[in-house]
Amino acid sequence: MAEWLTPEDGMTITRDSMLAPGVYYLPHGIDIGADHVTLDGNGALLIGDDTHGRGVSVNQKTGVTIKNLRVERFYHGIWINASANTHVLNCSVTRTYEVRGPDVFLDVWLDRSQAYGGGIFLSGVIDASLSNNDVQHQQNGILLYGCNNVEVAGNNASYNSGYGILLYESSQNTVESNVADFCCRIYHYGADGEKYHNGADAAALVIMCNSSRNVVRHNKLRSSGDGVFLGGFHKDNVKVPCNDNLFESNDGSNSPNIAFEATFSQHNTFRNNRADHCNYGFWLGYSSHTRVENNTIKHNRIAGVAIEHGHANSIKNNQFEYNRTGVQLWVSARAAFSNYFPECAESYETNITGNHFSRHDQAIHVWTERADGGPSARRCHHFTLLDNTITDNRVGVQLERVRDSVVQNNRVYDNPEAGVKMVGCKDVKVEANQLERPV
Repeated sequence: MAEWLTPEDGMTITRDSMLAPGVYYLPHGIDIGADHVTLDGNGALLIGDDTHGRGVSVNQKTGVTIKNLRVERFYHGIWINASANTHVLNCSVTRTYEVRGPDVFLDVWLDRSQAYGGGIFLSGVIDASLSNNDVQHQQNGILLYGCNNVEVAGNNASYNSGYGILLYESSQNTVESNVADFCCRIYHYGADGEKYHNGADAAALVIMCNSSRNVVRHNKLRSSGDGVFLGGFHKDNVKVPCNDNLFESNDGSNSPNIAFEATFSQHNTFRNNRADHCNYGFWLGYSSHTRVENNTIKHNRIAGVAIEHGHANSIKNNQFEYNRTGVQLWVSARAAFSNYFPECAESYETNITGNHFSRHDQAIHVWTERADGGPSARRCHHFTLLDNTITDNRVGVQLERVRDSVVQNNRVYDNPEAGVKMVGCKDVKVEANQLERPV
């Protein structure tokens, strides 16, 4: 049998070690100081002082494995920096430092030097894996900054008050078969705290600041501030798009806000996901070349898919049911970001194809907002609505101030107010549809 090592505060481990079972108060944690070391925690529990420090540190090493360890009450439970081929598995890392009180609206743009506390923190790590870890009940579960080719799989990052999993400047990673449910917080504000925001930028999965080409599949991301919060425009007005990410077979339902949010970014794909019982199933403002395919989108309080100032997007073969509006596409009278995204000044060239819409107030609503009650200089144009089934809605399709578009080969029936309703449109072709009443 391997010899057990009794951990001491601040010690450095330079060879394969198995810890002696027990509970150890180590406010300065332990450090792994050599390459190709395996630390087997053997169920031992390391406890910090609640406010600072790292439970286990790995700095500029390769081939390190940490497994079967329990860590509590540090700022970062397991901290790995500038390392390669590192693996963390079957660990429990919890109760790390948490921003106190309900009066903090989280800042998703903090870089690694200002990072919030969390269970497992990786910075500048490549070719690594985090698997089957318990990182619940703290502010943040797993934080990746500037990481590539990391597999995050089979972890439980639920019941955190901030982020279940965060990718920041991190690309070509795989996030698969994790659970990050109930990652939410309530921000109180106003003179007597009588107002509140449910969510406050907490989310099950956060993807920010040039995080691209990631694969996110088979995750449960439910009942969180957002299921997925992807942002590509920095608060300091800098473009940092998160492009070419794949989201497949995830469940982002039951958010008080949005199941899947992806803004100011391009070429992201959402396929076979579930986005039910939120304010919005998908919020994709200022996005382009985004594909929303084969998703289940039901019972959302405002809209199933909402895209402000988007272009070249595809919404295809989805099931929309019981949302207030199925799809909303529009141009704002005052485009807040037009100086930074001139290509998004208008909303255009989006295809809505092969979807099924039923039991909405409006199944599809495309509109150009008026500027102070007058005409807008911007327009929604070149939309294609093709081969959809639109039934049992109050209004099937409503187009307002839209030009150069096509509504073709759709089955539109049992929509009592109107099958297709147009207001102030120009050069819109409505042809070869199965309509229950004329336009």
